[in-house]
Amino acid sequence: METIRLDGARLCRREEALALLGQALALPEWWGCNLDALHDCLTEPDRPLRLELSGREAMEGTQFGRRLLRVLEDAAAENPFLELAPGHDRG
Repeated sequence: METIRLDGARLCRREEALALLGQALALPEWWGCNLDALHDCLTEPDRPLRLELSGREAMEGTQFGRRLLRVLEDAAAENPFLELAPGHDRG
């Protein structure tokens, strides 16, 4: 299973978050760069994938971060090949 580590502190602002996710998930250039398109990409059964998310608290502190968390959680609930797991916060 492929594991991708995500830093929630870098996923709070729309443009930065979508660019980082597009790169980390190796999404095609035409993927749409929006939350609906991200959800579609994450729910297509493709390959086993584990997303380790640290810094969740930072995401919960912004409107976009909360929306993105919902998309990630919904996609993981719909796609048996996708796991959303807590990351190891540095402290």
